[in-house]
Amino acid sequence: NLHMKRVLSVALLASLLASPVMGAELTGKLKSIAETKTILIGHRTESIPFSFVDTNGEPMGYSIDLCKRVAAGIQQQLKLPKLDIKFIPLTAENRFEKVASGDVDIECGNSSDTISRQKIVDFSLMTWVDGGNFLVKGDKPVKSLTDMAGKKIGVVAGNTTETALKAWAEKNMVTFELVPVETHIDGMQKLNSGEIDGYAADQTVLIGMVASAPKGAKFNIAPHTFSYEPYALVVPRNDADFKQAVNRVLAQLYRTGEVMSVYNTWFGKFGKPPMALVVMYQLNALPE
Repeated sequence: NLHMKRVLSVALLASLLASPVMGAELTGKLKSIAETKTILIGHRTESIPFSFVDTNGEPMGYSIDLCKRVAAGIQQQLKLPKLDIKFIPLTAENRFEKVASGDVDIECGNSSDTISRQKIVDFSLMTWVDGGNFLVKGDKPVKSLTDMAGKKIGVVAGNTTETALKAWAEKNMVTFELVPVETHIDGMQKLNSGEIDGYAADQTVLIGMVASAPKGAKFNIAPHTFSYEPYALVVPRNDADFKQAVNRVLAQLYRTGEVMSVYNTWFGKFGKPPMALVVMYQLNALPE
């Protein structure tokens, strides 16, 4: 009867509106996540305090906490009774190809969104704003990279800091020797042993490394950054539904201010978030 048809059509409409992609067939990552009831999260092992492992090999950090919330949000959007997280360690060299090849669904680390990287992968809304800086050992303060003329600076090979250092040196006509290292921990060890005179990385990573250094170890950080590093979570190209599902969670975290509990866990001891970060959260707090 007509009344029954109306009830059914209202119920159908309600179910379509409630589903994550308006009743459309799931495709790409959302389809594989729904079928396997598992999300594959790629992470870094030594990028303190964003993405690293504890002594038991358990992934942790600011980006990991954001990704756990993304996983919970996607579970909710897909109405899954449970969603397992499988963590897969990645390196600075293979992180983008692992996302591009589908070996991981998302990379949760401290990757900067750049135009050239967008040829291979895509990026979520921004998750952090940072800049390149460098450390020296001891009490003597440094003013800028000019102080490092003729000296050895360690940097993880192939990352955006290395590119920014080369560009800065060329622009300012200052020469220093770049010493490639594999990981931040490797770089800090070389700085400690005197193999290099300075170690360059994103400023927040350097602060994290100093905070976890042995007691009594003294380091000095330059007062100004030499580059702009917009961090984001790395997602596959050509999967708009998955990217939108990730962004929906991030935007909600920023809109509700819930992101501050994640910030406070990892950076609370350094005080309130810097103004650039507050503005970044506000600009990415997209309305639903």
